[in-house]
Amino acid sequence: MKSKIADSAIQAMLGREKKLYVQRNPKSQALSLEASHHWLRGVPMHWMVDWGLPFPLFVDKAQGATLWDADDHQYTDFCLGDTGAMFGHAPKAVAEVLAREAAHGFTTMLPSSDAVEVGRLLQDRFGLPFWQVTATASDANRAVLRWCRAVTGRQKILVFNHCYHGCVDDTFVTADDGHVVMVDGLVGEPRDLTAFTKVVEFNDVTALEAALREGDVACVLAEPVMTNVGMVLPDDGFLEKLRALTIETGTLLILDETHTLSSGPGGYSKLAGIAPDALVFGKPIAGGIPAAVYGFSAAVHQRIQDYLAARGDGRSGIGTTLSGSRIQMALIKTVLTEFFTEACFAALIALAQKLEQGIADLFIKHRLPWHVTRVGARVEFMCVEKPPRCGGDAAKVIHQPIDQAVHHYLLNRGVVITPFHNMMLICPSTGLAQVDQLIRELDHCLQELKSA
Repeated sequence: MKSKIADSAIQAMLGREKKLYVQRNPKSQALSLEASHHWLRGVPMHWMVDWGLPFPLFVDKAQGATLWDADDHQYTDFCLGDTGAMFGHAPKAVAEVLAREAAHGFTTMLPSSDAVEVGRLLQDRFGLPFWQVTATASDANRAVLRWCRAVTGRQKILVFNHCYHGCVDDTFVTADDGHVVMVDGLVGEPRDLTAFTKVVEFNDVTALEAALREGDVACVLAEPVMTNVGMVLPDDGFLEKLRALTIETGTLLILDETHTLSSGPGGYSKLAGIAPDALVFGKPIAGGIPAAVYGFSAAVHQRIQDYLAARGDGRSGIGTTLSGSRIQMALIKTVLTEFFTEACFAALIALAQKLEQGIADLFIKHRLPWHVTRVGARVEFMCVEKPPRCGGDAAKVIHQPIDQAVHHYLLNRGVVITPFHNMMLICPSTGLAQVDQLIRELDHCLQELKSA
């Protein structure tokens, strides 16, 4: 018989762990107080307080799969900058190139010779022949949406409920109650985004087909696996149906693989055999230095060329001065060469499988009706029995108090997992001992919760 953890046990653990966090981190607390005099919400980027901690943990340094904080505590890091450091913090090859290239200038608003090789590598790894560079995946997604609207002559886009594509205005729309509305809490948006964005549930082929058959959607922007509300996997055949429907209705298909790059050296779409019209990659593509890329098929590239030839003079509104810089090109080349290989991913995935199995065994041991999901080197667990099939269902069960209790418990014992959900990444510096550490501490955590 499956067992349930009492709400009182969860609240008791969360209360204890918050107090322990405060006791353990006096320097971080002092730094937080000082920083509050000059920074919005006391941090350089306001998401940094979304860990749910009494105050932010200030990090002194990070190397490989390890963090050290201001109070000299050491942590095994499975968050890895929420994928930004997917290949580890300051990997040797990246750090060496960064140091070397810094002496040659950072940016000139002109291409460097590395651009030629980076273009070849991107096509080799991901299949699409034409690319552009931006600073972030948010920038890349904005640019791709612009291009898709331009070449199709259509204004609307389609996203899946509870998607995440960076800070792109058009994607902050949900449909939990059957009505499409803007996301609660969206700051300063004057437009009615529902006039431009359609929303359907992931894996709902009927709703997807109905939305696309109207013929007014320029593009579908999607992750091949949803990752913003835990991991929601595609049903068998769903991505194939998505691709077929977009082709049939003249809709372009963009796959944002910023998170699903963990799947393998060609991303999830290559493994699944799906050929999108455009791809977007951010975060880890330059080893954690701000950079992202987006690529187009030859057919879309030709449509863009035709559009540009006919559009006349004026600014495109696409691109920023620091995009495509020399330092970005050098780092992207290094990351693609050093880490986007079959050998590198084979090792990462093998260790991720051990982590996946270890967590699954704990749920059996403690008779908990929870599940664990893995996509390549990325592992997540949800404190519910059945894996959600769509974002709407996942949103109802994520961000529970039990997640907070587990995160606090692990952090106080030197293990970091992603705060927004229970995501863990394996990087080349992660060792079996660190995986065993996570499993051991999670075992102790569940035992305490069950015993209370």
